[in-house]
Amino acid sequence: MCAVAEIQSEGSGDSRIVNRSALPGAILMGADYRSLGVVRSLGRRGIPVWVAKGRDHSLATYSKYALRTLAPPDRNGEARLNFYLNLSREHGLQRWILFPTDDEAVTFVSRFHRELSQAFQVVTPAWESLQWAANKILMHRLAAEFDVQQPWTVCPPNVDELSTMDCPFPVILKPAQRDVRNELTIRKALRVDNREKLIRAYKDATRVMEQQLLMVQEIIPGGGENQFSYTALCRDGKPLVHLVAKRGRQYPMDFGRASTYVETVDDPGLAGPSERLLDALKLDGLVEIEYKRDPRDGKFKLLDINPRIWGWHTLCGRAGVDYPYLLWLLVNGKPLPQVAARTGVHWVRLSSDLLTALVGMLRGRISPVEYVRSFFGGPLEEAVMAGDDVWPGLLEIPLLVWTATKRLFTRRKI
Repeated sequence: MCAVAEIQSEGSGDSRIVNRSALPGAILMGADYRSLGVVRSLGRRGIPVWVAKGRDHSLATYSKYALRTLAPPDRNGEARLNFYLNLSREHGLQRWILFPTDDEAVTFVSRFHRELSQAFQVVTPAWESLQWAANKILMHRLAAEFDVQQPWTVCPPNVDELSTMDCPFPVILKPAQRDVRNELTIRKALRVDNREKLIRAYKDATRVMEQQLLMVQEIIPGGGENQFSYTALCRDGKPLVHLVAKRGRQYPMDFGRASTYVETVDDPGLAGPSERLLDALKLDGLVEIEYKRDPRDGKFKLLDINPRIWGWHTLCGRAGVDYPYLLWLLVNGKPLPQVAARTGVHWVRLSSDLLTALVGMLRGRISPVEYVRSFFGGPLEEAVMAGDDVWPGLLEIPLLVWTATKRLFTRRKI
């Protein structure tokens, strides 16, 4: 007997019992908590999902909604391409979505867009379009052309030029692309407070990255509470639905690599610049555009464009905009339900937010009472724990410890 699942279209009031095997599924390229949210979004609706383990992450593979675990080659290139092409051919997956969830996988799919599009439904644009979002040097050039505010940023051609630049310290040194894994791309950026440290960090970084892919950028004052995101599902650069959120807490606290507490808010003026960028990029699929409000002039300044799913996307589902499912509907030619984002909905990843809060308490920047109150301001979505899918929540801390230990002994320092 075939397994069946009930598919409910939000807002339509219509549900259908369908044969699960008849539904085109999705292959998740990555298995961290971002992927876990996608697995649950689709799996709860009876859409089959297979998960390809990442080099350091396997959390999503423990979800009861992950029907199969894949182990592709570690490195991008012909071996990985052949793995996915053979997978599609052997299992008849031409109608399945190939769903990258990190920068490395996005770049891989984009660069092999033509070949992979013959084997799957690809939701990532080809590199000719994607590079303007994936390469931060090109992104800042595009932002300047379309009058989008951004921080002071330079791309020094060499260390001699850098040594004479008038930098507004403190600054960050960051990679223009994160399509390869090294210590700098894992950390995303390095804070430096004076010229001597900047020169040393720049020289160290050139050991793992080409110098033309290194950027120096001012640090806008303030913490995560000044950081906002405009998210959207797009077709040909036009947002079909969007949601705006504010990063309440992040890890590390002052210079975050990842959000730990996020809430949905009213659009504070991000639609205009975001829509100009999206129209210029002509992007299809999901996108998150990050800004930081500069307290010195009150302007929102562009930090990043992520043409993929983002860490806290399950907040959007709780707020009424379930992006993975909406993308699945769009790709499969099904009508999108009428949805509108609710404000005042919160998201937390407790495993990292507790550490952020502890540091904040020790520094006198948040009180225990304030921290506890933040969980009672409205509906709350936890990033990993779920009552209908308990194993990822139970295994998250042990897996994080294992990953951190492995990185400690294998990473190449810069």
